[in-house]
Amino acid sequence: MSELERMAEPMPLIGLESLQPEARRDRELPIKVLQIGEGNFLRGFADWMLQACNRAGLFQGGVAVTQPRPSGKPHMDKLKAQQGVYTLLVRGLKEGKRVEEREQISVLTRMIDPYAEWEAFLSLADSADLLFVVSNTTEAGLAYQPSEWRPNEPVLSFPGKLTAFLYRRFVKFGGGSDKGLIHLPCELLERNGERLQETVLKHADDWGLPDEFKRWVREANRFLNTLVDRIVTGYPAEEADELFERWGYRDPLLTTAEPYYFWVIQGERDLEGRLPLAASGLNVQWVDDLKPYQLRKVRILNGSHTLMAMIGLVNGIREVREALEHPAWGPKFMQALFEEIVPGLPLDRSELATYANETLERFRNPFIKHKLADIAMNSLSKWKVRLLPSLKRHMQRTGGVPAVLSESLASLLRLYRPADLTGEPTTRLPDGTLFAVRDDPALLALIREAWKTAADGGIIESADSTDRAVRKILSLQEIWEEDLTQYPGLADEVVRHMAKWEETGR
Repeated sequence: MSELERMAEPMPLIGLESLQPEARRDRELPIKVLQIGEGNFLRGFADWMLQACNRAGLFQGGVAVTQPRPSGKPHMDKLKAQQGVYTLLVRGLKEGKRVEEREQISVLTRMIDPYAEWEAFLSLADSADLLFVVSNTTEAGLAYQPSEWRPNEPVLSFPGKLTAFLYRRFVKFGGGSDKGLIHLPCELLERNGERLQETVLKHADDWGLPDEFKRWVREANRFLNTLVDRIVTGYPAEEADELFERWGYRDPLLTTAEPYYFWVIQGERDLEGRLPLAASGLNVQWVDDLKPYQLRKVRILNGSHTLMAMIGLVNGIREVREALEHPAWGPKFMQALFEEIVPGLPLDRSELATYANETLERFRNPFIKHKLADIAMNSLSKWKVRLLPSLKRHMQRTGGVPAVLSESLASLLRLYRPADLTGEPTTRLPDGTLFAVRDDPALLALIREAWKTAADGGIIESADSTDRAVRKILSLQEIWEEDLTQYPGLADEVVRHMAKWEETGR
């Protein structure tokens, strides 16, 4: 075949033929996991881990995947066309070194559309091999939605489908106490396992299912709270054609992820024997209490994101990596992290330092373009949850107002200062560009009214109106659930920061 003819040949689609013989043999393993969620995150996180367990010879199980919503059908169709095989490309920094690793993931051995194949979905419940249910359906996916149950028709919501699935299993095995499943929800929600169980039991009540079934759900099944952490960036559209040319195959479900990952599961260590994640060398911990890990992530990773977004946007910075590497602001962000946030956490110093440095390395990932404008959505609630506790703790420890955290609060108020008092919720950034503010309309209305009252018919950028508006906004318990002007010196410091923009006409 000539070079011209070779180039004219359609590039093959990834599938079983592209796998090594040992990987193809894995397809014959029994299905041990039901996965609810076909999206990028689970494919770049849980599925990759399960394949690692199989490669280590410690799990020997396959995954049946199904989508939680009808809108997921296109993804399911692609998975079926690719026989469940897809590529994961891991790129970023690891211990200061740039890494790029490609792996073909083949642990998905059965793909079922529950809306078109309801009986096939339910029939998975009849398998004695099944052990786990893993899900990622977004936070809204765990919410209770009233649903009617008709045994031969699919239930729309994930918890509703799971209730029908578990009832099928309960009937099949006569309520056997050893036939319950271990549920590992990966939704970013506190008490995600407990909430899922509560919603399943609510559906059981609605549908008049027997008390014996509800007892079996509570006693034979385990609904474990979990915390997941990995940035899975999905399909790299701008680079895909170049990558496929290099690899010699197409993969419409190619997904990319950062090297860092962490999974914390609240459950006894003995469960590791059933799902040997840590034994396979993975960064997974089984713990008695998830709260310290949630606190660490919210204060350090999420808190730093919000800090950089607020200060960065009003100072002409647009991306996370740019913010951290900025010659003037980068050192200030480091100061906030290591002097104002980390010391206030009631956790092991060494572990906190390790996590903080890992977080900074993740922020420097050259393959991720994380826009500060995206992080800035709903910043009022984010600042309250992620940064306000660190600010209060710093003031308790030192008796003084933290320099950078207070500047982030001033930046938040500057970012939310309305461009005008009548139009859409926008602000004019110090560089002159308009920025759309996306947050709770009721809270934005309170802020607008504070500026309107403070201006009293004048201009909102004056020193007097700024002082009045800042103090009013800080006192609004509807926003902060407390009056922030009660903290000595805080309002003065925020006003001082705001005055810098007034002096420069910004």
